[in-house]
Amino acid sequence: MKDLQRRFLVVFAVIAGCIVSLIPINKRINLGLDLKGGMHLVLRVHNEKLPTAQAREDAVLKSMEVLRNRIDGLGVGETLLQREGNNDILLQLPGVTDRDKALAMIGRVARLEFHLVDGDQTHLKDALAGHVPDGEELKTVKKEGGGPILIYTKEAMGGEGIKDARVDISQNALQPRITMTFNDKGTKDFGDLTTAHTGERLAIVLDNEVLSAPVIREPILTGDAEITGDFKFEEASLLALALRTGALPVPMTIEEERTIGPLLGKDSIEAGVKATILGGIAIVFFMCVYYFLGGIIASIALAINLLMILGSMGLLNILMPGSQVTLTLPGIAGIILTLGMAVDANVLINERIREELDNGRPLAASVSTGYARAWSAILDSHVTSLIAAFFLFQFGSGPIKGFAITLSTGLIASLFSSIYVTRTLFNWLISERMIKNLPMMHLFKRPNINFLGMKYYCFALSALIIILGAVDFMHKKDAAFGIDFAGGQIQEFKFDHPINADKMRGLLKEGKVENAVIQTFPKAPDNVIIRTPQDTNAQVTALFKSQMKDNPFQVLRIEKVGPVVGKTLRIKAVYAITLALLGMLIYIGFRFKHYTFGAATVVAIFHDVLITLSLILIAGRQIDLLVVTAILTITGYSTNDAIIIYDRVRENVPKMRNKSLAEIINISINQTLGRTVLTTFMTTLSAVALYCFGGEVLNTFAFVLIRGFLFGTYSTVFIVSPLFLWWQGKKKW
Repeated sequence: MKDLQRRFLVVFAVIAGCIVSLIPINKRINLGLDLKGGMHLVLRVHNEKLPTAQAREDAVLKSMEVLRNRIDGLGVGETLLQREGNNDILLQLPGVTDRDKALAMIGRVARLEFHLVDGDQTHLKDALAGHVPDGEELKTVKKEGGGPILIYTKEAMGGEGIKDARVDISQNALQPRITMTFNDKGTKDFGDLTTAHTGERLAIVLDNEVLSAPVIREPILTGDAEITGDFKFEEASLLALALRTGALPVPMTIEEERTIGPLLGKDSIEAGVKATILGGIAIVFFMCVYYFLGGIIASIALAINLLMILGSMGLLNILMPGSQVTLTLPGIAGIILTLGMAVDANVLINERIREELDNGRPLAASVSTGYARAWSAILDSHVTSLIAAFFLFQFGSGPIKGFAITLSTGLIASLFSSIYVTRTLFNWLISERMIKNLPMMHLFKRPNINFLGMKYYCFALSALIIILGAVDFMHKKDAAFGIDFAGGQIQEFKFDHPINADKMRGLLKEGKVENAVIQTFPKAPDNVIIRTPQDTNAQVTALFKSQMKDNPFQVLRIEKVGPVVGKTLRIKAVYAITLALLGMLIYIGFRFKHYTFGAATVVAIFHDVLITLSLILIAGRQIDLLVVTAILTITGYSTNDAIIIYDRVRENVPKMRNKSLAEIINISINQTLGRTVLTTFMTTLSAVALYCFGGEVLNTFAFVLIRGFLFGTYSTVFIVSPLFLWWQGKKKW
């Protein structure tokens, strides 16, 4: 009774701690950009031409400082600005969906220069004829009707001395203008310049563009100046912000962009919650029907598991306010999958208890022995999945890290809920004599299937699928990859009325939007996705506004990845998969003291990866970051299956010394067949809920999981087993 009291105290303490960590939930659970809308940008600082390593380092740090000042000037809260690698900057702007404004603010160098103008008309005439004098440059004034001018290449003064820059309205022309105030040094330099060149024209050049070129009528000694031109008020405001926060030391380009509109975020939350609820209901219903009381106890554990995942996120945000632990759309998918995979442990425990009861042992002894025999397999399967999640976190970015976090916390919570919570409830019910037996349904009574005898047929089937996938990949080449790996842009729009794909294709062709791939959805005929190799957003939206006035639209998301980032992400994906497989090989070899089994498992997982990729290509889908995430999830799941079967093999070897290893493997697969089928069904059930109700963004992700779970089970039985048998030979297990 003391042990039970202590156990209940621990369980209640965990539940209470999770609830407290979630209050108030809107402050404890941070939503990712893909759920609340905003921009995710990876900026490349072009510091390659700077002469020294220190200068290149300073350029990145200065760029971050300038960006931080500009963002503060916009009043955007909860931003994330951090360095990535040597010359990349990660910038996240929650709630910012005005893409054009943000890009104009971020990408502008804002290098202000003052150049004297060559007033000799003969020189200008020669320059227009193609004979530009040495040390001079032909320019065009931005101001309407400004015309061409000839400026001296040497800078007369830079913009470093600017203290402040504001926008007001010119009373004469009623046009926005930028008024500037110089600091003490800037005031002196500007005064000296205007005194020495009174009567001459002075060109004001911003980012190599001449904004205006007024005549210096008298020396300006007050430290004030103004810039006029053909400005719209918003454009002038952004220029003023850029000027007062300072110029970027070197140019920057946007290598990766993911802009999510608030409508898509709202739809994603609704779809994710719906998929979670329906998937959870399906799992709980099946468990309760199949295992009766054991299923009810497992369902209670699943509810605590879900609470622990959310509670751990809330706790991390309390302990580390700047940790940026967020709930993303793939994170919601991770929760759904965790619930499905957590059932695996409960199924394994219930199956072990049933075996002990079938052998005639008392209920209390059956429960105790069932937990003891299930523990090693549950621990090993969870650790291998955690290895996959670890490398996902290391090499993933943005929402993928969110998936890795929820998957990891879910697996750790699963160990507590499936082992500690359910054992506590069983012990309490038995000690209070509230139960005398545990009735359960049987999927297979005593199966006796020769699985190893089917190996050649399975090898042929696998080879055929992989060859078809390889041929398809050779045919598609770069088209097989999504924009994450190949580069390009995705734009998703939601119209008020359904869209005709052929009409849309014709409209884009007329607007000279080249190489566009259009995707529409039967379930959402008013949605359209446009994929292009380049950034065509301005062109496409202008076309829609002018040619489709009777069908208003909203921008759901814009994703853009440059070729350099695409190549980097592709390399990271290969690293993640390779290192995850290596980590699993080492762990399995250490735990089973048999690297033959570890090697066979890794080969089978590699087979699962190839099979899954082949099925993706054959189905006409593309390989992207979410696909890699799904594949790493599958590798952990496939390893779980192999570990549970070979844990049984290891257990049976001492009991069946008169049988061959092939016979023992077949017997072990048959003994665990019910568990294998049930857990595959459960996890696939959660993936099906994600596929049907999780929204279009996660559709391919769920598609990959469904195929991967099925073929993961297939490979464990029909690929790992014969490989292990061949490599093991006559050596002792």
